[in-house]
Parts: sequence; structure tokens; C-alpha cells
Amino acid sequence: MKQLFYFILLVAGISSVHSCKDLTDEEGNPLIDLNQNSGFNGPRALFREVTDSDTLAEYRYNGLLLSNVITEKNSITNVMWSGDKISQITFNGHLDLDNDGTIDDDSIVYTQLFTYGNLGRLTIISENRVSYKRTPPVPPSTTPGPYLVDKRIKSIYNLTYSSTTGKFAGITMKSGEDMPGVPYVDQNYSKTAYTYFGDNVSKSEVSSGAINAGVEGPVTEKYGYEFLNYDTQISPFTLLPFAYKVSRIISEEAGDVEAFILSPNSPKRISITDLMMPIPTPVIFSTAYRYDAQTYMTQGFSVNYIYKPL
Repeated sequence: MKQLFYFILLVAGISSVHSCKDLTDEEGNPLIDLNQNSGFNGPRALFREVTDSDTLAEYRYNGLLLSNVITEKNSITNVMWSGDKISQITFNGHLDLDNDGTIDDDSIVYTQLFTYGNLGRLTIISENRVSYKRTPPVPPSTTPGPYLVDKRIKSIYNLTYSSTTGKFAGITMKSGEDMPGVPYVDQNYSKTAYTYFGDNVSKSEVSSGAINAGVEGPVTEKYGYEFLNYDTQISPFTLLPFAYKVSRIISEEAGDVEAFILSPNSPKRISITDLMMPIPTPVIFSTAYRYDAQTYMTQGFSVNYIYKPL
């Protein structure tokens, strides 16, 4: 995914250059200047995630509630609320589904519906996703043709919580292709387990495999993501709703590389390990953070975080 791509750039020694452009929000209100350490007082919202060359995400609000997120290639996430809870998220745009660090040209549209349990905790996310592939050009033209439906996928995500601590413990997912005229059956599964150190996610372990005739087969992929050396300052992701952060993680296959966004603090080291290898060897990324006067993190892993006052 794109965030992992920037981790790799960091390891390769390519540093981010502070951006001084667009230091106002969509209404012209001033934002934190990335070249200052003064910050501002009072309530704030996360406004942008940027690098020296890209805007990775721009967050827009309706009053105090997150309403839209604009990401690369003009992709848009719309967030709908029922009272104080997110009820639906729709996405229309592009993702990095092949995990090569580049946003795909193929188009994705999905709708996620959110169900809450008796304690008001998010328990189920049901998703309907359609992927579109662009047809190749017809010679002598070099212009690609229109987008056509490639696949329709249905997924159900069941969220669990620790009975002792109440913390978010994991996700069980089942999915399958939704083909016209063919009865739907589950074809794939994944299971994610979260481990904590204090209130911070210290590890995410994701196992996946195929489902045949309703029976889960052996695990064919297993990855471990560890988040180490947390700081004690405030993560910018504390300003985003929990349901949106879960949606962001499950949107891509390798999304758990960002499971640290569930934490109140920020890890200085991230380790990614293919646990199916005979001798698992972790790949480790590290960073040094910058903060503003109110101890909100403003830069890390070559990404700058810009805030706006509420």
C-alpha cells in the first residue's frame, strides 16, 4: 500500500521536504505552519497528510463530524452518520490492491454498512465492492477504453473485543464473489488478532486462506506487524473516529501495516514479517517524530500532518 511505499523510501534514505503550500483549509482558515513549532491552542481536527510531493489524504468536516476524505487520484470517501455513530461509508476511486506501493489504475467502488452491539460498540461491517478494469486501447488509438466491471465482492467483518479489558481484540472476515445468477458462497477468510502494550497496539497478526464448501481451509498467508518504541505524545489519528480507522485498515489487503492508527501514541519502529517463511525474517522501519507545542505529532515516516482549528 502507499503508506508502506513511503516507509521503504525512508529506509532508502529519501527524506521528506516540508511543504509550505496550501496552509489554509478549504474555507481559507489558517492551518499549522509546518515550519513553525508554535502550533495553536484549543480544539483541532486533522486536515491533511502530505509528503513533499503528494497529498495522501485531506479530511473534510460537517461541523465537528468527519464527512469526506479525499485521497490520491481524486478518490473520495463519504462518511454518513446516525447520531454520534458512523452508519455508512462509501468509497469511489483507486487503491493499491496489489500492494506494490503504487495506486492502481483500476477503479474501486464500495459501500460499507456499520452495525453496533448492545454496548454501543461496532460489531459488524458488511461490504459490497465492485472493481472496474479499464479496457486496453484499440489500435491505432493509444487511449485506453472505458472501465468495465471486473468483479463484485461481498465481505462481512465481525469485530471482537476483550472480555477483560474491553479493548478491540480482532476481526474475522469472510468474503466471496457475487456473480449474477449464481448462489453466493463464502470463498475466502482472514483472521486478525491485536495485542496491546498499555493502550497501544503492539502487534497485529493476520492469517488468511480459502473456504471450500463452507469449511475453512489451511492458512495460506500469515503476516505479523509489530509496532515498537511508542512515544508519549498525541497521535494525529486520535482525532479520527474509530469506525473510520477500522474502515481504512480493512480497505486494502495489507492494511494492517497501519494498525498503529488505532493507538493514542505513535510507534518509532514498525516490523513486518511473513510468518509463513521457514525462517521468518522481519523487515524493520524506523523514524524520528516532530511535534508541536501541544505535543501533537506533526511529522513521521516522511509524512507531514497538518491540523485545522475547530
